[in-house]
Amino acid sequence: MYLDTIEEFVPPDDSGRIGRVIRAAREQGLPIPQIYHLFAWRMDAATHLGEYMEEVMRGPSVLSAGVRELIASFTSRRNHCLF
Repeated sequence: MYLDTIEEFVPPDDSGRIGRVIRAAREQGLPIPQIYHLFAWRMDAATHLGEYMEEVMRGPSVLSAGVRELIASFTSRRNHCLF
């Protein structure tokens, strides 16, 4: 699903790393991962999502962080998503 309002949203200057990535990608004509648009549009909600993701990907587990990254990248590829 593509939401023009979100994809055309211009991140504010204080949007941190995500805003810088979006601006740089637009300047270079590169595709932007869809989740980045959501992060920039709702930074308050994205903070919590980012913390959750960090815990899932880097927190205690029987799987190494590398294996979890591999699973995530494989799943993204199967779903035709940028990782």
